[in-house]
Amino acid sequence: MKPNFDLKNKVAVITGGGGALGGCIAQSLSQSGVKIAILDLTLEAAQRTVDTIEKEGGIAIGFAANVLSQESIKSISKEILKEWGRVDILLNAAGGNMPGATIAVDQTIFDLSMDDFKKVTELNLNGSVIPSLIFGKIMADQKSGAIINYSSMSVDRVITRVVGYSASKAGIENFTRWMAVEMALKFGPGVRVNAIAPGFFVGNQNRKLLLNEDGTYTERGDTIIRNTPMKRFGEAEELNGAIHFLCSDAAQFITGIVLPIDGGFSAFSGV
Repeated sequence: MKPNFDLKNKVAVITGGGGALGGCIAQSLSQSGVKIAILDLTLEAAQRTVDTIEKEGGIAIGFAANVLSQESIKSISKEILKEWGRVDILLNAAGGNMPGATIAVDQTIFDLSMDDFKKVTELNLNGSVIPSLIFGKIMADQKSGAIINYSSMSVDRVITRVVGYSASKAGIENFTRWMAVEMALKFGPGVRVNAIAPGFFVGNQNRKLLLNEDGTYTERGDTIIRNTPMKRFGEAEELNGAIHFLCSDAAQFITGIVLPIDGGFSAFSGV
């Protein structure tokens, strides 16, 4: 039997959809006929992605959203249901880092800012848990849906410096597996929860860490490339195929997994 990758007329909610990775998958899903709700901290950021989708003939709406506020996400969920009547896909792409939760080259763990550590862990963990609970309840009532969280290579490996980000993404993997089991046991096999673990992709947040002004690799960038068998950084669109698959009925017996998309980084021993 031919696998069913068709996503036409599905409804997807993408948190952090105004960012590079979230915006890229929003465009890709739209091109497959998915209706897209873009959530971002500012309406301006969300609207930029919406405008791009609409220029390409897609259907999208944008919302200013605080992923740490249950009231904000609940209010938006009601508007989405009023507009389209259902939610089939949730991509928790919102996240980030802060300087105080990162250990600089001339610092040690004892220089960690607990205030920034708390903010980073709340954003990356709670900022996925809250939308998962609210939109997951809609999916449970429908008996169908797919949630995809964003993990990181910093979970399985100790990636130096990014202590707050690493801890929060480790929490994401545990929550992904836990919610996958909970949904399947109590609401049936139709609601699936998985995660992707991107390798190293150059974005606005990490560009200066990985690249010099002239485009050459920094010391950290060079270390990453040496430990990536494909010998390059990833491109945002290279996440899209895996996400399409996990959202589709072709993956209907897959839940509770974390899929690395990393150019072989997680498989390489360094020798």
